[in-house]
Amino acid sequence: MKSNDRNIKKALVIEDEPVIARVCRRVLRGEGYQVEIAANGMVGKNMASKEKYDLFLSDIRTPEMNGIEFYWYLKREYPELAERVVFTTGDVLSDDVKAFVMKEPDVPLIPKPFTPDELRTIVREMMEKTGVPVA
Repeated sequence: MKSNDRNIKKALVIEDEPVIARVCRRVLRGEGYQVEIAANGMVGKNMASKEKYDLFLSDIRTPEMNGIEFYWYLKREYPELAERVVFTTGDVLSDDVKAFVMKEPDVPLIPKPFTPDELRTIVREMMEKTGVPVA
């Protein structure tokens, strides 16, 4: 995994809905992040293995590899990065999401639809908790 200049915060947004991905990119850029987008967890997995990210913002429901599978990949391969995952989902009541939240209650989950301010607040809280400088 390639390291980046520590003065530049990098975020990977894993989102298959282009409009939501663009909104997330705009909000995170406003927080000082360089943002890259992956359309699904499999693409995100490949990107995470090659580049160092300070934040992962992942939709739970993406094709090929969903956000939960991506999280378990990070936790297994790069455990220090798993604490930098924030999930979004429009499906908070599904059995698999509820089971994940019960097993990993400290992983932030933002229900869709969310506002830019809600996203900013969660990201700032997470970055303070993980020690990444906040803009």
